[in-house]
Amino acid sequence: MRTAGPRVLGLVLAGGKGTRLAPLTDDRAKPAVPFGGLYRLIDFALSNLVNAGYLRIAVLTQYKSHSLDRHITTTWRMSTLLGNYITPVPAQQRLGPQWFAGSADAIHQSLNLIYDDAPDIVVVFGADHVYRMDPRQMVEQHIETGAGVTVAALRVPRAEAAGLGVIRPARDGRTIDEFLEKPADPPGLPDSPDETLASMGNYVFSTKVLVDALHADAADPDSVHDMGGNIVPMLVDQGVACVYDFTENEVPGAKERDRGYWRDVGTIDAYYDAHMDLCALEPVFNLYNPHWPILTSVPSLPPAKFVRDLPDRTGMAVDSIVSNGVIVSGGSLRRSVLSPGVRVNSWAQVENSVVMNNALIGRRAIVRDAILDKNVIVPPGAQVGVDKEHDRARGYTVSPDGITVVGKGITIE
Repeated sequence: MRTAGPRVLGLVLAGGKGTRLAPLTDDRAKPAVPFGGLYRLIDFALSNLVNAGYLRIAVLTQYKSHSLDRHITTTWRMSTLLGNYITPVPAQQRLGPQWFAGSADAIHQSLNLIYDDAPDIVVVFGADHVYRMDPRQMVEQHIETGAGVTVAALRVPRAEAAGLGVIRPARDGRTIDEFLEKPADPPGLPDSPDETLASMGNYVFSTKVLVDALHADAADPDSVHDMGGNIVPMLVDQGVACVYDFTENEVPGAKERDRGYWRDVGTIDAYYDAHMDLCALEPVFNLYNPHWPILTSVPSLPPAKFVRDLPDRTGMAVDSIVSNGVIVSGGSLRRSVLSPGVRVNSWAQVENSVVMNNALIGRRAIVRDAILDKNVIVPPGAQVGVDKEHDRARGYTVSPDGITVVGKGITIE
């Protein structure tokens, strides 16, 4: 079904290993990692595209993709009557017996999707960032400037930019003069030497420009076939790359406090910090925006329940997010995020923690500064996150900032 305006195809890159998020990625793709109680990381990118009315989306997958594929196919159902779809596309080896060699190669091996859909514009988003964005405004700027590629970017402290793609804008503020992938010494901005302009990993391409660049990149034996490392610098050299200032994006219903919020949750500490952003009285990132909802499939479970009201045995939660199906029976939560089906028993304490689906916290157990994956059992009286050296000795991951992570289905010793 043809609508007014350009025909837009969404490509979501969801094939990364996410090794820095281990053990949360030991058994699942990074975009399938749970977040915020009810969601998966990929729900943020897909919600932004769908809320904007971009309803033809292919999700390019590769590693440990079963739970991701299942989530997409059961949750993100579009109306085929109107020609809309969100579909996972695994590495198909259409061009030979090799897996995706990089993000650019993933699209190059999937060019049949572009040929079949015949879009005017291709929007390429990452699958594992936490943010709200109206991509229509970025597409509008792309068309107005006549760019071949437009790169979404925002200012970040120089000290935090070494692991990101960095943009040096021209004097006009729109054209990209230089694109540096993960530079050791990111350049400062003329008006703010301690800040740099970092790529968000979200791109808008004119279709022919993208297709031509992918073919040229595929023929280059020295390329690592990466969107940020190869495709964007190639188009910068051609003078057809522009930058889009993410802070100018106007999201319906957004408040000034969470304006321009974007988190790359590629490490345990970043993932944990993004959860803590949700818990404040006035959260830095507000999930409660009905005008631009983050969409997902909510399990059919009863509402959360808090029981027992004795002086030393009160079911309570403070500065916390509690999902449906949770039962807090005489235990206490502080500054924590609980996914569906979690049970917290009497006298247990959960503080500054992320607890995923169906975990069981026994009586008098203590969980502090920790992330517990699905189906973890903390027996009565056990502790996790309290003594970091003891956690390491038991084989649990402890992040540089001191967050203990326990993988799926483990029973705490």
